[in-house]
Amino acid sequence: MATNGAHAAGGDAPEDPEDLLPEQSVLRLEEYLAMHAAIGHRTRYEILYRLVHGGDMSPKELEEAIGVDDSTLHYHLNELVDVGLLEKRQRTERDQDGLYTYYRATVFGEVTLTEGVDELIRGEWEFERLYDSSAET
Repeated sequence: MATNGAHAAGGDAPEDPEDLLPEQSVLRLEEYLAMHAAIGHRTRYEILYRLVHGGDMSPKELEEAIGVDDSTLHYHLNELVDVGLLEKRQRTERDQDGLYTYYRATVFGEVTLTEGVDELIRGEWEFERLYDSSAET
């Protein structure tokens, strides 16, 4: 076991994962873990993916894009809002349908997606390219 807080293998990772956080961290480790757990569900991942890569969307637009029913969509939207990956916004002006509600990814949502699952997928493409036996060397 490391005695200086560094990983036993000689890396610079602290022994206690809680020590990864800055002293004045805005979130606790459990909150970061909840964000990652939230996008472990296919529907929530797809919602976040579409909002990060496509911009703000209304529930109706998301429902049509993803192909889920209204109640299922709202359940997953609420889960993503609760952990801080999305924010629910409303336009202040009313139209004939009332207030326009839309969702957008927070900075935590964008980073969790692009530096998390998306990065793993990009890594697989790179791994395949590096070790493709059919490619010329």
